[in-house]
Amino acid sequence: MIKSMTGFGRYEVVTDAYKITVEMKAVNHRYLDLSIKMPKKFNYFEAGIRTLLKEYIQRGKVDVFITYEDYTEGNMCLKYNSSLAGEYVKYFEQMAQEFGIPNDMKVSLLARCPEVLTMEEVPEDEEQLWQAVSQAVEEAAKRFVDTRIREGEHLRADLVAKLDYMLSLVDFIEERAPVILGEYRRKLEEKVKEYLESAAIDENRIAAEVTIYADKICVDEEMVRLRSHIESTKAKLLAGGTVGRELDFIAQEMNREANTTLSKSTDLEISDRAIALKTEVEKVREQIQNIE
Repeated sequence: MIKSMTGFGRYEVVTDAYKITVEMKAVNHRYLDLSIKMPKKFNYFEAGIRTLLKEYIQRGKVDVFITYEDYTEGNMCLKYNSSLAGEYVKYFEQMAQEFGIPNDMKVSLLARCPEVLTMEEVPEDEEQLWQAVSQAVEEAAKRFVDTRIREGEHLRADLVAKLDYMLSLVDFIEERAPVILGEYRRKLEEKVKEYLESAAIDENRIAAEVTIYADKICVDEEMVRLRSHIESTKAKLLAGGTVGRELDFIAQEMNREANTTLSKSTDLEISDRAIALKTEVEKVREQIQNIE
């Protein structure tokens, strides 16, 4: 199957404790460029997320957005630092003796001393959290790939139609080329007769001139290569897979053959078809840029 490089995917994992949402979108890019934005608590999972995504995506600039909503109210706990409280008590007694003042320290005052009592977040089960994150990423990636496949099918149909039209232009040029030589020979003979009037025409000289002209305008090799490139492109499109970069290279070769054909042409009809070929090749190249 053929995949487009543009796509979108979204998935949510919702539990009583949290909701994890993953959204993905992509545009064309020569290589795979992953940009992941997520909460800091998920940074530990970044390598695993990238590895997982590479199983589904080969090319494109892909932006991944991961959000996390915590529904729990009891995820914080109070921590008592007994050793630090003991240090405070010891120094309070020392100050009372040193300055001869009463030690009026109470528990309520001691609790307000810095770092004696602190609020800490309850550690989460990383394995369980990774399972939820990886599930959300994988399901979003599957939906992302589905949109790429659907768009890829439209691209393939459009490209095949353009390639078929290009083949019809090649057919016309191949049929028209021999006719041009016959027309050129007749025109050449007519001009020679005008100059020589009733004198005999040197057939060998006429044949030599026609041969030289044929060498200048011959596009047989260009048409053979162009037909081969078109048929190869169609075959790769129908076979599917990650063929975007390869097809882009073939399209460059097709453009070269169309340019050469146009530069050699002295016939208006062939020139028109060569221009149409160049136009279609450019359209094909633009579409190929969208293929993974």
